[in-house]
Amino acid sequence: MPDIDGSIDKLGFQPCEVEGTCATIGLDWPVNAVTANFAHGGWDHIAVNMLFLWIFGNNVEDALGRVRYLLFYLLAGFAAIALQAWVTLRFGSAAEATIPEIGASGAIAGVLGGYLILFPRARILSWVFPVFFLPVRAWFYLGVWFLFQLVVGGYAFTHPAEGGGVAYAAHVGGFAFGFVTARAFMAGRPPKLGVEAA
Repeated sequence: MPDIDGSIDKLGFQPCEVEGTCATIGLDWPVNAVTANFAHGGWDHIAVNMLFLWIFGNNVEDALGRVRYLLFYLLAGFAAIALQAWVTLRFGSAAEATIPEIGASGAIAGVLGGYLILFPRARILSWVFPVFFLPVRAWFYLGVWFLFQLVVGGYAFTHPAEGGGVAYAAHVGGFAFGFVTARAFMAGRPPKLGVEAA
């Protein structure tokens, strides 16, 4: 059976390492700023992230091109980790600063932000409880998603025991990075079919 906790310790990003207030338990923090974006805590964690990446990532990759998309994705992950680490170090406890950050959701949030700015009027087939699907505009779907991150993240910030281990600040940081930079990453590329004008 794989040692998930050991892998998280080795590959996760500990905010406290940036300030040198805790011992390094895995790799050095600059390396873990990369590896943390690829480590996950279980199959459900990776499955949800890959679902969002599958739905939104291919269009953003087509718009940016493969190499630019890879750079965009990695930088969104760094932005996500940086904001979550800043929030933790600024407002969290010393114990919270030792909890490793892991997962692709911050980088994928960057893809969502890029999708919103590049394809705001695209339709997304969304599951509506209990059993039917409804096509909604990307600006609405992703706007509600981002608002949820802000509201629930703010609540988790004031009630940390109820946060459920979700790094909402990472989602906000990644999304903001993608929203602000996606068009800059397209500079000089011919427009792709489906990329909408601002």
